[in-house]
Amino acid sequence: MKPSRPLYEREPELAAAARAVDDLCGAQAVGGLLVFSGEAGLGKTALLAEIRAMAADRCTIWSARGGETVTSVPFHVVRQLLQPALDQFPPDETRALFGDWYDTTAPALGLAEPSGPQPDPQGVRDGLDFVVARLASRLSHRPLLLLVDDAHWADGESLTWLSSFTARLGELPLLVVELPLLVVQAYRPQEMAERNASYAADRAAERDADGDSNVTRVALRALTPDATAELARAALGEHADDPFCREVWAVTGGNPYEAVELVAKVQDQELAPVEESAGQLRELGASARGSGLVARLERLGTNANRFAWAAAVLGTDISQELAATLAGMSSAEAADCTARLRDARIVSGFDPLEFVHPLIATAVYRSIPPATRTAMHGRAAWAITRAGLGAAAASRHLLEVHPDDDQELVAQLREAAGQHLAVGAPEAARRCLERALEEPPRPKDRAVLLYELGCATLLSSPPTTVQHLRAALDMPGLDDGLRVDATFRLAAALAHNNQLKEAALALAAEAARTAPGPGLMRLQAAHFMWEGMQATEDDGPARSRRLTRNADHLKGRDNAERALLTLRAFDAMLRGENAQLIVDLCERALVDGSPARGLGWTDSEWGFEFPTMVGITYTFIDQLDRAESLFGEAVRAFEISGWSGAHLAFAHTLLGMVHRRRGRLAEAEGFLREGLRLADRVGSGLPVHWDATCLLIDTLLARGRTAEARKIADRYHFGPPYPSAMVLPDGPCILGRLLLAEGRKEEAIAELEAAGAALEPRERFNGIWAPWAGDLARALADDDPGRAAHLAARARVHAERFGTDTAIGEALRCMALFAPPEEAERLLAEAVRHLERSSSAYEHALARVDYGIAIGSHRELARAQKQAMACGAEGLAARAQQARTSIRSSE
Repeated sequence: MKPSRPLYEREPELAAAARAVDDLCGAQAVGGLLVFSGEAGLGKTALLAEIRAMAADRCTIWSARGGETVTSVPFHVVRQLLQPALDQFPPDETRALFGDWYDTTAPALGLAEPSGPQPDPQGVRDGLDFVVARLASRLSHRPLLLLVDDAHWADGESLTWLSSFTARLGELPLLVVELPLLVVQAYRPQEMAERNASYAADRAAERDADGDSNVTRVALRALTPDATAELARAALGEHADDPFCREVWAVTGGNPYEAVELVAKVQDQELAPVEESAGQLRELGASARGSGLVARLERLGTNANRFAWAAAVLGTDISQELAATLAGMSSAEAADCTARLRDARIVSGFDPLEFVHPLIATAVYRSIPPATRTAMHGRAAWAITRAGLGAAAASRHLLEVHPDDDQELVAQLREAAGQHLAVGAPEAARRCLERALEEPPRPKDRAVLLYELGCATLLSSPPTTVQHLRAALDMPGLDDGLRVDATFRLAAALAHNNQLKEAALALAAEAARTAPGPGLMRLQAAHFMWEGMQATEDDGPARSRRLTRNADHLKGRDNAERALLTLRAFDAMLRGENAQLIVDLCERALVDGSPARGLGWTDSEWGFEFPTMVGITYTFIDQLDRAESLFGEAVRAFEISGWSGAHLAFAHTLLGMVHRRRGRLAEAEGFLREGLRLADRVGSGLPVHWDATCLLIDTLLARGRTAEARKIADRYHFGPPYPSAMVLPDGPCILGRLLLAEGRKEEAIAELEAAGAALEPRERFNGIWAPWAGDLARALADDDPGRAAHLAARARVHAERFGTDTAIGEALRCMALFAPPEEAERLLAEAVRHLERSSSAYEHALARVDYGIAIGSHRELARAQKQAMACGAEGLAARAQQARTSIRSSE
């Protein structure tokens, strides 16, 4: 397609664009990512305009542009992209478009007031993915083209969404509809590097390395002297001589924008385009940028200059009325200034206005005297607040005001931070609160502000949260309730930062100075939790005894009591105490079988750890229906609240754990891989990574897929050194099991012995959670049968005390290895009976295979093989088939 206006030496770029649009609109409807990078003035915006023209009759087109002065406005670019499309629907249809994502995502787009718990930023991004797909589907069945110019100036929230969205282009069919989509972005590399932001082009490079052919990256270069001469002659006439054109190139460096501006000034000055005039070009060129542009602006008059300043402060979507207010002039004066600035090619449009080029906007903004610029930002904030647009809208201007002990400004920034948090923009909230600290606040308010700052960074940066909350607790100003909450959140941040011991110490110190009451009980519960969650502990039995004394008599009358009962049940499960006692503790910790209000999955006072521990406890005491119900609730709660980062990843992991215990191995693998996928989007080395990896390795081993289990272990660096938090289930036990499956017996024995040495002093005897004893007995069976038999016998004692059918059945199956044939048959038959009563279908199949082999029953093995296949345990099914074949051959 022929360009709508000449673009010199951009044939490769236009060809790449044409191919991308043709692929998008062709029979195969192949979308992807097209990224243009280049310094200011090289023609990125012109290229995007050409792409728009190419696609105008074939695509649905949404566009947006970043702005230098609005990088602190959350979701600014996203709103530009989606708002025109959303405006085509009445409010009730708009709500329907969002589906379950309305409460999470609509506030970020300015369509609804926030409600419910603070959303997870990842959830907001997922909701935006969903809305884009639904919108494109409803508006047109044509392919969708997204154009984002000046992406280096996109706000952080939009930039992060663009990055994740473009990285997931291949997954878009999962977003409700199959959507052919092309994303085209343009950015300046240096500015992007200075922002040190995660950008889609970086993801594109990673995807290129993996062979993704749907990513095209094009770097723009300056024009050559020949192209610059062609540009000059197109405007000035063919009589423009070679020396003159060469000087145009030398003055502008081949920058297309500067060359066009310089040629326009030559025309304005009626300068002859010949060698004798070439000496004047440098002076003319200087007037197109920097100080020269400022001087040219000043020559337009004081009013025009001041109006341009006001427009530069506003940045984008420049309202004439608001600019007039900032400049202190009437509407008629503003209209006159607009006309003069338009004639001088400084601004374009009418209302709203925009600068002709970002370079002009930058030069004008930086030319404003600092004191004047600050005053204008303050006036802009006042005008926005007076218009009822809220503290969040005014905050980008408040951030630019110099500190001046203004307590009203502190209050406004705190209010803005709250509004940013409510729409899923914690980084914007952090900026507001950090700026409020610089004002500074009154001494009595400083601690509370630091507390708010710590809360704002909890999801995004636990180390920063630790710093702020510790500072808040070290100074006066927090009342008793806030001190308790700050300490509770400090402990959570330390725990998320792999500092569980420090978390427990912080809670103990605050508990020592807290008067008896609900606050103290909350601190004590958290202290017990983070002590017990440590991978190593100085005196676990003593902590368990203290917990027993504190909790066993409680009835569950309030949330503090329910939290302690939860911890007691979880600890009793790990210790392998009587399962019926543990069931009773769990029932007292819940209300009608569900977490109490305030102790739910998204309640912030106590955290999601408490309902999680109840569900895990149920899982390992053969109460799998209850566990599955709780974790299904967790998935729904997190999805509804938009918590689709680490929280949702953990919920999928927990459901995978329940399916693993049920023996639904294929389903378990699916949930666990999804948990890892969700966790990978958030970061690396998170607690959920360890848990999901551990459970997935165990599941793959049960399926007989040892090589796949090893790949997962290597990919996620599963092994020592382990995190300071315990892994679900016990990590060293599962690594020992993997090593044993790989035939690395000596290494397996060392790992399993280390696991036992760590667990036994803590009296953690639950052999289903931590199956080290049974696996170690099997590993030692040939070389040290006496010790192996002793381990198996002790495991049986602990299993009988625990009392679940799974634990007893597994212990009996292990005991049979060391018994005479007749006794082994009896033990295996008993193991089958116990496991048949349990929900542990895989362990039941294991016992039945062992029993079939022991009694040489073709029929029993056929039944076992069928069970193994139903579980998805291909390796076990193959073993049963092999045993059946052996029996046939012996007959």
